[in-house]
Amino acid sequence: MEMLIPRAKLGEVARRFRLLSDPVRLEILNLLHVHGELTVQDLVTATGQSQANVSKHLRLLREADLVTRRQEGLYAYYRINDPMLAALCVLVCSQVSEVPDAPETRTAN
Repeated sequence: MEMLIPRAKLGEVARRFRLLSDPVRLEILNLLHVHGELTVQDLVTATGQSQANVSKHLRLLREADLVTRRQEGLYAYYRINDPMLAALCVLVCSQVSEVPDAPETRTAN
């Protein structure tokens, strides 16, 4: 039977989706998409996360080749390395925005 994703690639695809399932990593990727390159400190300020937490997420994204780093003096600048990443996020976000909000639950008084 023909498959969209070859069986040998399923593990790698699942790993990428796991990386994209974290809200902090999605926020970092969103910021990098909008602003191009940002430093760790820029990302710390924008997300409100600790430097250690942002650095951990950037390391994971770098290991997966989703972002790349450029060193300039004391600063490391991060940017998205995979051009399909933005398209994927736009596709998923457009689907999420089409889902109606859940109805409010009312309690009887």
